Amino acid sequence: MAAAVVSQENVVASLVSRTGRHLQRYNKGRRQVVGCIPYRYTKGKGEDGFQVLVISSQKGKGMLFPKGGWESDETIKQGALRETYEEAGVKGVLEPQLGEWTFQSRTHGTDYEGYMFPLRVKEELDFWPEKTNRLRKWVCACYIPCLNIFIYILTWYLNHWCDC
Repeated sequence: MAAAVVSQENVVASLVSRTGRHLQRYNKGRRQVVGCIPYRYTKGKGEDGFQVLVISSQKGKGMLFPKGGWESDETIKQGALRETYEEAGVKGVLEPQLGEWTFQSRTHGTDYEGYMFPLRVKEELDFWPEKTNRLRKWVCACYIPCLNIFIYILTWYLNHWCDC
């Protein structure tokens, strides 16, 4: 079997984030965004073993979960995985959607419709499209306020959609 040829063009192309709004999805005037809550569990660390990955915002004001525009040429799951790869540089196993919510941009007043998925991280990449624009940090889930949102959405999902 012949070895695969990896050209500089292929590597560079895979490290470029999608930009622009021409493929963005909208529902009733709200821009649709998708993302993931990347997590891992490290055995033997007790409650500190459950960690979530947060990334810096592009403007450097706080940490958040990776999310971005859901585009018309991809499924909701493909969009969530793409955004997480582009912004956080991780890949893994996508789990069932946690739910959806609507919100308004603090700076532009734009309405959004968001969809989030848990992502059990299997691979943390050394290079990814937004590496130079973002910091990423694994934090104990028990110490971050964002976990309250995760717990609220997960609880809602379990109460309304799960046959548990």
